[in-house]
Amino acid sequence: MFVVIFRAKARNLDAEYTAMAARMRELALTEFGCLDFCAVTEGDQEVALSYWRDEASIRAWKQHTDHLVAQQFGRERWYASYSVEVAEVKRAYQSLA
Repeated sequence: MFVVIFRAKARNLDAEYTAMAARMRELALTEFGCLDFCAVTEGDQEVALSYWRDEASIRAWKQHTDHLVAQQFGRERWYASYSVEVAEVKRAYQSLA
């Protein structure tokens, strides 16, 4: 399993951003095999984690037309800066309540 870690410093997260983020999340989960997606925002800092079975799915998602538009808008409108890391999860465990 792989995780994509997206970190950004927000510039202007408006209603269009909110709609685009929801659309991108839904697209990743339903059409590209994203296993889970979680995002949090604190002040102007945003961190999003998405989990994937393989790197091929991540690459396909990165190149999807709608996602390319979202990336462009992010650079131009919504983010002052951002970084992306892709890591392989070597071990995972959880406690069930």
